[in-house]
Amino acid sequence: MEEDIIHEGEFQYLEKGEGKVLLLLHGLFGALSNFEDVIHHFSKTHKVVVPLMPIYTLPVINTNVKNLAKFVHEFVEFKKYDKVNLVGNSLGGHVSLVYLTKHIGRVESVTLTGSSGLYENAMGGSVPRKGDRTYIENKVQETFYNPDHATEELVDECFEIVNDRTKLIRILALAKSAIRHNMGKELPNFNVPACLIWGKNDSVTPPEVAEEFHELLPQSELFWIDECGHAPMMEQPEQFNTVLGNWLNKQGL
Repeated sequence: MEEDIIHEGEFQYLEKGEGKVLLLLHGLFGALSNFEDVIHHFSKTHKVVVPLMPIYTLPVINTNVKNLAKFVHEFVEFKKYDKVNLVGNSLGGHVSLVYLTKHIGRVESVTLTGSSGLYENAMGGSVPRKGDRTYIENKVQETFYNPDHATEELVDECFEIVNDRTKLIRILALAKSAIRHNMGKELPNFNVPACLIWGKNDSVTPPEVAEEFHELLPQSELFWIDECGHAPMMEQPEQFNTVLGNWLNKQGL
């Protein structure tokens, strides 16, 4: 999918299909490949857009959730999208919610899957040791219900990131920013259709987090996926696409 990335101005992104805009926002260790099945499925009915967020390129002092939401706003303005349907996994869900605080008029719907914003157990309170591949492998495996999804390629990608000092500093800055920026008080103000798709076996943002999102978001519906961890669109893509597709149809989106 890397060959499909469009470089335009200061932005890098993938854009496929025509129709209403589905803006997919990846998580802290995310990449285009995380949404591969979602892109393939929904580009038949929607304009699917995946901007590469500047997680590793912002100045360290500006590497926080608010500035990623500002980046999303600048991207939406640059592309001249009138309305978007946000789909965010993990940190990407959190960024979607921060974007909503200032630009709710530009959002038709928001879908959260394994989103931070209330609570997350990303690093388990520990900092990865440089060169400790076993630690990274275990952490990647914990992301999924079935550890087989933690492929060698995926582990290698994450291992490379945490062994790059400049990237690791930004990863930790964003993780701390996400913990500090609790969205509990703002969620009741987000009067837009919200779809919550959660893995029943998510240990990073556990099921009670989804239930709290459901309680606080006034127009939310909560859907569970069995035998699934923190990244339903990767681990159970067929179920994820079916749930999201049916929900969008129900909303007329």
